[in-house]
Amino acid sequence: MPKKKPKKLNPRVAALNAPQREAVLTPSGPLLVLAGAGSGKTRVVTVRITELIAGGIRPDRILAVTFTNKAAAEMQERVGELLGKQLKERPVISTFHSHCVRVLRRHIDLLGYPKRFAIYDRGDQESIARGVLRDINVPGATLKPGDLLAIISGWKVRSVRPPQAESIATTDREHLAAMGYRRYQNALKLAGAVDFDDLLLCTQELFENFPEARREEASLFDHLLIDEYQDTNENQYQIVKALASGHRNLCVVGDDDQSIYAWRGAVVEHILSFKRDWPDAKVVRLEDNYRSTEAILTLANEVIAHNKIRHPKVLKAARKGGERPTIQQYETEDQEAEEVVKDICRRITQPDVDPRDFAILFRTNEQPRAFETEMRRVNLPYVILGGQSFFDRKEVRDILAYLRVIDFPRDEVSLLRTINNPPRGIGQKTVEALMQKSLGDQKPMWETIKHAHTVPGIADAPAAAIERFAKMINRFRQQARKGSLADLAQKLIDGINYKAEIERLYQSPEERDARWTSVEQVISAVAAFERQSGSPTLKSFLDNTVLDGRDMDNDKDEQLKGNAVALLTMHAAKGLEYPYVYMVGMEEGLLPHKRSVADNEAAIAEERRLCYVGITRAQERLTLSLALTRMKWGKPRETIPSRFLFEMIGQSEKAAQVVERSEKELKPKSYRRY
Repeated sequence: MPKKKPKKLNPRVAALNAPQREAVLTPSGPLLVLAGAGSGKTRVVTVRITELIAGGIRPDRILAVTFTNKAAAEMQERVGELLGKQLKERPVISTFHSHCVRVLRRHIDLLGYPKRFAIYDRGDQESIARGVLRDINVPGATLKPGDLLAIISGWKVRSVRPPQAESIATTDREHLAAMGYRRYQNALKLAGAVDFDDLLLCTQELFENFPEARREEASLFDHLLIDEYQDTNENQYQIVKALASGHRNLCVVGDDDQSIYAWRGAVVEHILSFKRDWPDAKVVRLEDNYRSTEAILTLANEVIAHNKIRHPKVLKAARKGGERPTIQQYETEDQEAEEVVKDICRRITQPDVDPRDFAILFRTNEQPRAFETEMRRVNLPYVILGGQSFFDRKEVRDILAYLRVIDFPRDEVSLLRTINNPPRGIGQKTVEALMQKSLGDQKPMWETIKHAHTVPGIADAPAAAIERFAKMINRFRQQARKGSLADLAQKLIDGINYKAEIERLYQSPEERDARWTSVEQVISAVAAFERQSGSPTLKSFLDNTVLDGRDMDNDKDEQLKGNAVALLTMHAAKGLEYPYVYMVGMEEGLLPHKRSVADNEAAIAEERRLCYVGITRAQERLTLSLALTRMKWGKPRETIPSRFLFEMIGQSEKAAQVVERSEKELKPKSYRRY
């Protein structure tokens, strides 16, 4: 009998290496794709989606979930290019939070919230937190609003609810936070609002307590793909299991060696224990690295091998050879900055080398000061990734607060922000009288506002101003139901005369222009949303702004557009790559961070993964440096070279000695040279 001819592969599949093809062509069942740094992960995910569709799966029966809007948009674009325009249906590609918004819009009333719930941003949360701390008489010196929110967020990402928080609290601050947590949640619910963490927590609670809702949501899809699975927190882990347990067609892609977000609730055990959760899972390892040279990957493999609990894998360089990374020692942090900047200046004189080709990576936000000073001195363009988000600017928050009130007048935080902004003769005492009446009647403040003239303690003039404000909001509410959202935003800004408010608040023409430009960008954002959305609503626009405002990659992308040296933390560098990378401050107490040195082996393991992430950002050349002395409290103190330096050059005995001395906080005189 003649042998069967092997099935001809699609060219896009044939172009993949063998493990990539295996990941793409595994048609069903649980699948773990361990995608090492620079191994073509995004390509595998997108080709897998298109192959599922080519195999007969309806596009809209595929859900792919990732962590940032940038990653979701990139995946959507690549899938669109591969599928072409002939297919009308598209797979659902979304962030976790965006998908949870859609789930909650359908079912959140089962949890006692209105379906038209508001999503509070950081500023809104702080307003509630301040009120909570005031109610329980906690002075600012003991617990600030930001501290309370940080503790509550830490509980929420671990699926800890108020009753559990009270039982697990150990310190005085945590006991106060537990009291505040219950009140904070009650205040949110009373306002018909959720915060960013609630999007996940409420979805998990919904799936736990309402099996019909879970089954309905799970039945919408036949295949589920999760990108960056190593970054899932407890809520996300439970949501994934709930959605995939029926069809079991779950493909997760990630790298336990790049799990660096435990402080945000990520649990590396989720990817480590995937085979325990899904015993019949296939595991595919992508170990071919197409980013870095062999010389750079040798260091990465050496250092990460010291983590005891991990999926075994070794990055293999597609690019052999390469310049050997160097370790530089300097007497002080100022000399370190001076020499690194000098080296960059020397290299950008070469043809086809630009400032944007360089990145300086550091562990803590305090480290870039010396590098900034030096780059300013030599006029070298640079950008610090991070900084204030567009959505945190006062004028942007003011306009968005008005739009929230127009969409959902029960949003009390936004109502309080807008009622006398710009000033319209409604003073703080009047607002307090409204709040007291609202609390006493157990009604939303919007209901109280409608009858301001009957509220005790409010004079005729402010009562009339309140009623004019309410009429204005109602007028805009009617406009929001018809016509363009961008026109609505423009009319709102004109109607409240916000330009005059900017001129009143800011004296400098430059600052006035900058602030007014931000206001104009809000209108541009609304118009762009209208163009891109199939059925735009004010509610969906506001949902998007909250999700965008919490997406760390958005501002990072904008800042990277210029031709400048990038200064960024190793956490912020994940997902990026540069021809030339400088990892600075390679010292005990910085990397690994002093908190992890005093903590446990798991914390050190995460710091080691962070070091690995830093190394694997480099494409052509990697320089690691440390200062032998660093200023602390105005005095130079000797440093200890990072244990990771010794690990990556194969000196395990010296690394062990560093660990011992570091833990005892001894001055490392014998390690000044190596």
